[in-house]
Amino acid sequence: MAELLALDAVSAGYGESTVLEDVGFAMNEGDSLALLGRNGAGKTSLLLTLMGLTRLHKGSIRWGGLDLARMPTHQRARSGLGWVPQERHMFPSLTVEEHLTVVARPGPWTLAGIYRTFPRLHERRANLGNALSGGEQQMLAIARALMTNPRILLLDEPMEGLAPIIVQELVRIIRRLGADEGLSVIVVEQHARLALSLAARAIVLDRGRIVHDSDSASLLADREKLDRLVSPA
Repeated sequence: MAELLALDAVSAGYGESTVLEDVGFAMNEGDSLALLGRNGAGKTSLLLTLMGLTRLHKGSIRWGGLDLARMPTHQRARSGLGWVPQERHMFPSLTVEEHLTVVARPGPWTLAGIYRTFPRLHERRANLGNALSGGEQQMLAIARALMTNPRILLLDEPMEGLAPIIVQELVRIIRRLGADEGLSVIVVEQHARLALSLAARAIVLDRGRIVHDSDSASLLADREKLDRLVSPA
């Protein structure tokens, strides 16, 4: 399969501060990746680096063969990076449907398809985004990213603070996106076992460096190693 994303010896951070050091990995079309690590390990910073919201100190990032580092954030989104930030970023003056239509780009994901996947959003399509429950806002954040028809979906803590029944629904949807839709996914999630169940490959960060890279199934089966890598120090 064609290479989609490749990082080579990437170091990045905020201003002069370095958060990520010598990070390198590659993904092909349709791949799924779980980013794991303790709090402060650099997981969110890696997603922000992909979106152009940190300072790239050295290394290279290729996106579909192009130099991603030269693209401004809005162009990265238009080129196929679908970002679902941890904060969700609802617009208080927009309805659910306006959240979806304002970002829509041509492709297989349409408003009708979104409403089939997220029936709750169809029921609340006239509601303001900030009037939704936390779980509904997370659904809307994911749906909004899908309406851009991305080639890869970047999910930052998608299950944080959600009720178990909502978590189960989102897990089902995210798995379907990879298995049935063939969408590439990078998921950052504090619940390591849950994240491993959503992705075929796992990378563990510690202090901004990759300390483990394997298939998810083997890491999930090695409870001792997993606990050692991700449990609080």
